[in-house]
Amino acid sequence: MDKMLKMIGKLIIYAAPIVIMIFLIPFIQNDLLLTIVYVGIIILSLLPERDKKDLIFLAFGFVAMTISEYFFIKTGVETFSHRAYLGVMPLWLPFLWANAFVAMKKGILVLVKNYE
Repeated sequence: MDKMLKMIGKLIIYAAPIVIMIFLIPFIQNDLLLTIVYVGIIILSLLPERDKKDLIFLAFGFVAMTISEYFFIKTGVETFSHRAYLGVMPLWLPFLWANAFVAMKKGILVLVKNYE
């Protein structure tokens, strides 16, 4: 049971920055300010473990989701009223997705470690 609680605690810690980032969207209307806040949250969430591989996941998430979101938005399925980045999406969106990639990577490693 103690092992399970530690695992759940880690998963919550890894997911918390993403939840906070999403929570801030309606409260910070300025895209540039929200992006700066997101960068701060990303830096703070990367500091404790300092795994250089997280930077690879961050960069991959940023690029992959920028491309994916661009084409997804161009289909008309999803729209944003703020279109500062590439003329189609909010500036902060790729940063949110990039950090989500890192959180998913960390969460998956915790799950694999505990269920081997």
